[in-house]
Amino acid sequence: MSDTAHNSVAYVRTEELPSEPPPVRSGGAVGWMKQNLFSSPFNTIMTLIGAYIIYLVLPPLFQFAIADAVWTGSDRAACATEQQGGVKANDWFGWCWAFVDAKLGQYIYGRYPFEDRWRVDIVFALGAIGLIPLLIPKVPFKLANTIFMLGIYPLISIILLTGGNFEIAGWVWGLVAIIAAIFAGLNAAPFFAGQMSAQEALAGNKPVIYGLILTIAALFILNFDFGLSYVETSVWGGILVTLVIAITGIVASLPIGILLALGRRSKLPAVKLASIIFIEFWRGVPLVTVLFMSSVMLPLFLPDGVTFDKLMRALIGVALFASAYMAEVVRGGLQAIPKGQYEGAMALGLSYWKMMRLIVLPQALKLVIPGIVNTFIGLFKDTTLVLVIGLFDLLGTIRLSFTDANWSTPVTAYSGYLFAAIFYFVFCYGMSRYSMYMEDRLNTGHKR
Repeated sequence: MSDTAHNSVAYVRTEELPSEPPPVRSGGAVGWMKQNLFSSPFNTIMTLIGAYIIYLVLPPLFQFAIADAVWTGSDRAACATEQQGGVKANDWFGWCWAFVDAKLGQYIYGRYPFEDRWRVDIVFALGAIGLIPLLIPKVPFKLANTIFMLGIYPLISIILLTGGNFEIAGWVWGLVAIIAAIFAGLNAAPFFAGQMSAQEALAGNKPVIYGLILTIAALFILNFDFGLSYVETSVWGGILVTLVIAITGIVASLPIGILLALGRRSKLPAVKLASIIFIEFWRGVPLVTVLFMSSVMLPLFLPDGVTFDKLMRALIGVALFASAYMAEVVRGGLQAIPKGQYEGAMALGLSYWKMMRLIVLPQALKLVIPGIVNTFIGLFKDTTLVLVIGLFDLLGTIRLSFTDANWSTPVTAYSGYLFAAIFYFVFCYGMSRYSMYMEDRLNTGHKR
């Protein structure tokens, strides 16, 4: 071996070289367009077609909604041509923002009394104050915030919107007692069978006891006179009714859907059969039929003296209808969980409900976030169907405003419907983007 080989010294770099910028053709806006818009002949053709559609739609929409829009005015003359008795010299019509501005209070509150609209504003403000920090993962006090939104906020909203001072009927107290007795009996059954100690039975009944105490306290609060004037739900309307129906349906459908999904996968024949019948029945009828039945047929099956408000009937129908669809979404997530997860939970000695609450459901619900939010979005848009039973949500209130002769112009309908489209798009798109954010945060795609 030569002396040169003996004297050679290996060089090991101790510091990384500084990163260099990507090539001009693969970085920046040009690189992004090349990778996402023109990566293949097919993508190039689709990009050009999409650009042409945008060219056809966007300029006329901008001209109608912005360039030629009428922003101020006190009556139809502001949005009508000279031939129609208005002030516009040309025949091109733009969005009548003046009409929307004049009817904005009606679109938000419906026919809710003007002097009591501050109560609706407080409900909206409290909802935003409680919901925004609940949706932000890094904000602390999640448990307290959840208790407020699911327990305290609904009670405050009912009292403010209606005026409170309900006359709680005796059958309501009886129903609460029956439900509490059923749950207490189910939880205490192992104790009577000798499979559980008295202390364990008491611990298992704690949720029932707490729920019973809170329910009784809520009924007493609703029966208290707060000095607020009573406002019938028949005068509610607009965005108020839309949000009440949508939020109630969303909040109620998820827990009911989870119970139905678990019931459909249960090994108990009676529970499984009842869950299947419930799900297939509500999925087999359209929502319009459900609303008609809840509004017209439900009172016929109630005992004498027992009545439900029309809005309450619609809320029950929408919640049950959405629960059936939610149950199938959750069941898909349950079926996606490997069998080893169930076996591992049982090997740890967890009971059925602890296994579902701690192991299975957290994984299943993360997997079906897109399906859950898709059901929520569909429910939010389906609230427009309540118009068929005489409840005026936002779309119904907008259509009602078209009958005002003081604003009878060719663009009145277009202006109202465009406002409704913007409202629904903002809420539905917001829910969609938030679900994508949570899906990415929880890594439901199992990225590697």
